[in-house]
Amino acid sequence: MPKLQIVVVSTRDGRAGVPVATWFAQTARAHGAFDVDVVDLKDVGLPLFNEPEHPRFKRYVHQHTHAWSARVDSADAFVFVTPEYNFGVPPSLLNALDYLFNEWAYKVAGFVSYGGMSGGTRAVQMAKLVMTSLKIVPLPEAVSIPFFAKLIRDGVFDGASQAEPAKKMLDELARWNGALASLRPPRG
Repeated sequence: MPKLQIVVVSTRDGRAGVPVATWFAQTARAHGAFDVDVVDLKDVGLPLFNEPEHPRFKRYVHQHTHAWSARVDSADAFVFVTPEYNFGVPPSLLNALDYLFNEWAYKVAGFVSYGGMSGGTRAVQMAKLVMTSLKIVPLPEAVSIPFFAKLIRDGVFDGASQAEPAKKMLDELARWNGALASLRPPRG
């Protein structure tokens, strides 16, 4: 079964990404097309990009990069659970993307974004520009959650209103993963 990594992007204390990601992970597991792995960038703990060589060479010198490389390499598809910071993508996501190159290639990505009125869509648009240069295929189908704070009660996100967009995105992730799998080099 292909592996879907759900990446919690925000690293701030008090962030909403954890309850939103928990809801989406439950939704993805119930969907049944993927083995689901939740990755929290706060736990990954990547410092500001500090490798001496370009990631395309894969000559990493830091243990945190080797660990991140192995984690990303093991995935077939991604969903980034991301807020919008100042009308743009959070620095934690850009940093995580910049650490690697080959590990991202020919994999599909979706987004669960949250924010105010825009639901985090401006962060998603910015992230897609970077992702395409890494040969990640970002989907147009997404889950955009405006005014997300109204949907979190006692630390639990109520995603009932997002069930249909989540299903459509998961269906497309499975479809695109199947199409892109032959382009990826064998693992080993």
